[in-house]
Amino acid sequence: MRRHLNVYLAFFVILLILLISIIPVRLAIASYITPHPQAIFVLGGGLDREKFAAQLAQYYSELDIWISSGVAFYESQRAFQAAGIPQQRVYRDYSATDTVTNFTTLVDDFQQRGIHHLLLITSDFHMPRARAIATIVLGSQGITFTPLAISSNQPKESTARIVRDIVRSLIWVVSGRTAANLNPNYPSYAFRSI
Repeated sequence: MRRHLNVYLAFFVILLILLISIIPVRLAIASYITPHPQAIFVLGGGLDREKFAAQLAQYYSELDIWISSGVAFYESQRAFQAAGIPQQRVYRDYSATDTVTNFTTLVDDFQQRGIHHLLLITSDFHMPRARAIATIVLGSQGITFTPLAISSNQPKESTARIVRDIVRSLIWVVSGRTAANLNPNYPSYAFRSI
């Protein structure tokens, strides 16, 4: 029995190593094939992020804006209207409950629309964790990203939080589930204006 367990464990470790080693290759291919961003992706967490995205969208007039669990709809709508961005360019998804699910709830939408390169917007204190998760979740699906951090006065997030979410992201790559999916309070609905 113990020998079978060791074999399964060894198989799982080898599978995990193979999956992880494929990610940099998929990122490199996506960067080569799609060197320019195709959409703007904003991680929810403050109106400043959405205002920055609205300003950026004025410059990148051909790019749609995707917002994951951002500020209240009416606040977001007002920010984009003030910048002259048509609402049909803005896709909002309020189903994510944390940073890992910001990525996992929208990665299929990006793939379905043929998006292989994103401008990733979040605050500077949050960017190291967002980059780690994006590398694993987006990278595993052949989507690259260009990070754009907004200045803040907040301290960087702890290494423990980054490591925790790296593990959760790897679990998602292997199983399609995150720890949030196992939470009984995780919402079974999704408010999306896509």
